Amino acid sequence: MHDWLTSYGYGSLFLLSFLASTLIPLGSEWLLVAMLLAKYDPAQVVAVATLGNYLGALTSYAIGLYGGEFLRVKVLRMDERATQRAERIYGKFGSYSLLLSWLPVVGDPLCLVGGVLRIGFLRFSVLVFAGKLVRYAAVAWLTMQGASLT
Repeated sequence: MHDWLTSYGYGSLFLLSFLASTLIPLGSEWLLVAMLLAKYDPAQVVAVATLGNYLGALTSYAIGLYGGEFLRVKVLRMDERATQRAERIYGKFGSYSLLLSWLPVVGDPLCLVGGVLRIGFLRFSVLVFAGKLVRYAAVAWLTMQGASLT
């Protein structure tokens, strides 16, 4: 599977980044690193990964916005514990907690709860996109720094 994903380059990165930002338990950083080590353009790699991951987060936001409770419980099988954790973070940090949407475990539920709580689309977009961009840029920078040492 690794060979298939790396051979399709940007399309694979977009798809994997998109899926990783939904409630599907995947990671996309490994492909970003593999592409950088294969000499793909760092700015394009970060842009594609960020866009895919942001659009995946928008999917969770839309599910929360339009589907609410039914989709959260029946389709996504999000348990009370995950929901309470996301709501607790919102209660403590407000919508700025969306900057943490890139975190494993709580990030995807944060986007879903953002929809359920009807956070404004522009605010949601700016916070989520910024958090995801910083994460991918940091991974890319660290990869490039590590690659320059060898």
